Order: sequence, then C-alpha cells, then structure tokens
Amino acid sequence: MKTLILTRHAKSGWDDLTLSDHERKLNARGRAGATAIGAWLNEQGHHPQQMIASDAARCVETWDRIAAKLPAVEKLSFHHRLYLAAPLTLYEALKQASGDTVIVLGHNPGIGEFASELVAQHPDHPKFMQYPSAATTIITFDIDDWSTPFMGKGTAVDFIVPRDLTE
Repeated sequence: MKTLILTRHAKSGWDDLTLSDHERKLNARGRAGATAIGAWLNEQGHHPQQMIASDAARCVETWDRIAAKLPAVEKLSFHHRLYLAAPLTLYEALKQASGDTVIVLGHNPGIGEFASELVAQHPDHPKFMQYPSAATTIITFDIDDWSTPFMGKGTAVDFIVPRDLTE
C-alpha cells in the first residue's frame, strides 16, 4: 500500500513586481494556510517519508511551513522540471519515489489535473476540481512500488483546503 499527499503550493503574493513568477513567495494568507495544512497532516497521522516538489520559491516556502509541523522527512527533492508541470511530468517524477508515503507539491493547473486523473472517484468536496491554493488530497494506492502503473486507481481518502481549517 502506498499513500500520496498531493498539495498545491499555498497562496502567493504579487506585491513585488520585480520578481519573476518562479521567485514569487507566499503572502500572509499563504503562510497561514501552509502552516494549517502541515498541522492538519500531523494531526491526521499523514507523515511522509519523502517529499518531491517544484523548485519555485512558493513551493519551497510551502514545504518549509508544512514540514515545521511534521516529523522530519529524510528524502527531499526540488526539481525545476516540476515548475508548472503537466500531469505526465508529475507522474514520471512520482514513479521514481521510494517512500511508502510521499508528498508532492506543485502548481495548477497540472497538480489539480493530476489529482483528478489519479483517483477512481473524486472526493465529495466542492473545491476539488478547482484545486485552490494549498489544496491537499490524500490518495492511497493498492501497489507495492511506485513504478507500478497507478493512474486512475487511487482512492481519495481525504481532501482539504486551508479555509476548511480556518473558518
């Protein structure tokens, strides 16, 4: 059995127009949202052994805030190829994973499309198809190895957005 935690980066700011899109950081709402998601993951017992993410500043900062609420994760990897990646690129990266529970952080529209393509049935949440900032899906797969084909075979265990935790 394998578990995927699939998270979109938290809300980023547009206040510094000198930064490239890749360099944009989280705004105050994003920082709070990422921290809330990390706390929720910990409370629910979703503890990844491995993290795979885009190397964009907003993904790195999202991870840092989530990780601050979790037990230490030994295997961390940030990849430029996951910046604004399509679902197939995310799938290829995940197929290389080795942890039983892996968290992948990325960007829309790719991360939301990837979530939709991974599960046999979408979770019953009104925001799932939008996959807003810091949206997180917990998906389990009845596989022994991530290299086994798993598209469309996942079970959505949970889906949450920061507003579910703060309102």
